[in-house]
Amino acid sequence: MSDTGGPANAPTDVVVLTGMSGAGRSTAANVLEDLGWYVVDNLPPQMILPMAELAEHSRGGVSQLAVVVDVRSRTFFTALREALQTLRSRGWKPNVVFVDATDEALVRRFESVRRPHPLQGHGRLLDGITRERTLLGDLRSEADILIDTSGLNVHQLSAKVSQVFATEGGPRLRLAVMSFGFKYGIPLDADLVFDMRFLPNPFWVPELRSQTGKDAPVADYVMSQPGAKEFVDRVVDLMDPVVGGYLREGRRYVTLAVGCTGGKHRSVAVAEALAARLSSDEVATILVHRDLGRE
Repeated sequence: MSDTGGPANAPTDVVVLTGMSGAGRSTAANVLEDLGWYVVDNLPPQMILPMAELAEHSRGGVSQLAVVVDVRSRTFFTALREALQTLRSRGWKPNVVFVDATDEALVRRFESVRRPHPLQGHGRLLDGITRERTLLGDLRSEADILIDTSGLNVHQLSAKVSQVFATEGGPRLRLAVMSFGFKYGIPLDADLVFDMRFLPNPFWVPELRSQTGKDAPVADYVMSQPGAKEFVDRVVDLMDPVVGGYLREGRRYVTLAVGCTGGKHRSVAVAEALAARLSSDEVATILVHRDLGRE
């Protein structure tokens, strides 16, 4: 370790995994462990720096450290921001991963396992969720990676976490291009949102109604509409400085969401076009059709 107390020549990667209770922290932590990360659960924030220093002293034994911090730490939790600032001042670049879900999804999950929320006390389940969301609000807004698990099962969440962290030595940024339907809600983890409802809806064309934006007739119809190709061109141009900024800020994972009414035709076709155009040596695109087949 250097004299300044920071990381040595081969610094340990540090991830702080946090988020709402019931949103999937444990599943995300298990995936990181399977990928070779050294995972420490329920670690008080004051112990993150000593843990990172121990990892540095391991002579390469621990090159990737993930710590899980949540409301179980209670009084320790308020010290998390200070711990992150200390890490950065010592030379580490910790990535904060925040897992979240809608209140409705969290209520269903707690009710299914018949367990109280850790902040519920003598109140209702929703009271505990509201208290936790208030407590974590600032941290959520500052997170490097936000993962919305509302509509994901355990296997889908595992796949999503793997997509974020699995590759080594490849593209520096992983860009998820997601289609969705506005009637099902805007994705919580979207960094950029675009609305395709300015284009004519193939739903009203009888021969296209049963097909999706992945089918050539629908894709051709959507992309032939006035403004469609221009829109894709403008978004590709827009993403050039945006991607450059994300890379300078050390962002690893970004979600670009493209929506239409039901997430079946227009948004799917445009997301397919954008994913193909935005892929590069530095950017790996991940195509996700959130609401396809949901109707």
